[in-house]
Amino acid sequence: MITSDSPTSRLSLPVLPEGSSSLPGGLPGRPDRIGVRSARERFRGGRGYLAACTLGLPTRETEAALRADAEAWASGRATAAGYAAVVERVRHAYAGLAAVPVSRVAIGSQASVLAGLVGASVPDGAEVLCVDGDFSSMVFPFLSQAHRGVTVRHLPLAELADGITANTWLVAFSLVQSATGAIADTAAIVAAAHAHRSFTLCDTTQAVGWMPVDASVFDATICHSYKWLCAPRGVAFLTVAERLAALLHPVQAGWYAGHDPWASCYGPGMDLATDARRFDVSPAWNAWVGAEPALDLFGRLDLAAVRDHAVALGDALCTGLDLAPAGQAIVTWPDADGTDLDRLTGAGLTASGRAGRARVAFHLWNDEDDVADALRALRP
Repeated sequence: MITSDSPTSRLSLPVLPEGSSSLPGGLPGRPDRIGVRSARERFRGGRGYLAACTLGLPTRETEAALRADAEAWASGRATAAGYAAVVERVRHAYAGLAAVPVSRVAIGSQASVLAGLVGASVPDGAEVLCVDGDFSSMVFPFLSQAHRGVTVRHLPLAELADGITANTWLVAFSLVQSATGAIADTAAIVAAAHAHRSFTLCDTTQAVGWMPVDASVFDATICHSYKWLCAPRGVAFLTVAERLAALLHPVQAGWYAGHDPWASCYGPGMDLATDARRFDVSPAWNAWVGAEPALDLFGRLDLAAVRDHAVALGDALCTGLDLAPAGQAIVTWPDADGTDLDRLTGAGLTASGRAGRARVAFHLWNDEDDVADALRALRP
């Protein structure tokens, strides 16, 4: 952490030098790979924790970083400039994970706030197409624009691509559904959107971290990293292609969205960044300190291998429950009265219930023992 923050030192946001792949003192652009087994050792707990879809677990390195930051803050050694450097390293790390240029990455603190930025830019009277039963952060920001004549149409996930019409300005959907774990047919959705000249906004919160995600195929994506990326809550990202960025209004612009944030602390003039940083929301600094080692870990992983690991466990649970294997990290089934969730909880397992369904999730820290424990609880 930088410990000098003199009035003459501006809060410049570091950028990669031409031809370079890393930031000084930060995360390498092409880090050494580690395997799933080695990654599992980074977590202090995890046995019986089947709830990455609700809240990820911190690595030992994230725990240590947060403790060190609290000490630096308490002793007066933490500075705005030091935190800004951390934020930029994390921004670069996420750009690598999402397969987009860093100039296309804006930062925020919640998915709904970033979706609200897009919602506020939907033209008066335009149509937004959403998934029936999608997480509210991908629905409410558009429903709240009804006063401008914006209409929201809902379709089942499987019908989304076929439901896009020439009247659809934006298709907003989650790559992985929170309530069911179902994975969207992104190729079909993107192709249909292109055919009708509609924009795409994909929430990747329930995907990035357990499966490879190429954010470049969408006009915009949103990811809150506190679930599958195992970062503290309050570290979120917006990726946006220039064709959509040119139409977005920076309605949440503050000092951090400025071309030079330190020179943007006061009015009356406003000189915003020319890339996606103009959509930045001032970061919750401490959370980003914990996010840096978390994204470092996932940048070193083969996410296809993580997907294979998680899906194998999910499918094994499905087989044991006489459910059709779904190829998902999140497994859900009807549980309207909560009986199965109570059985899991009573056995000392951490799971969740959503939309009348029991829900479990498998991530890096889980193994076959967790599947066996769940089956013993559910099928004694």
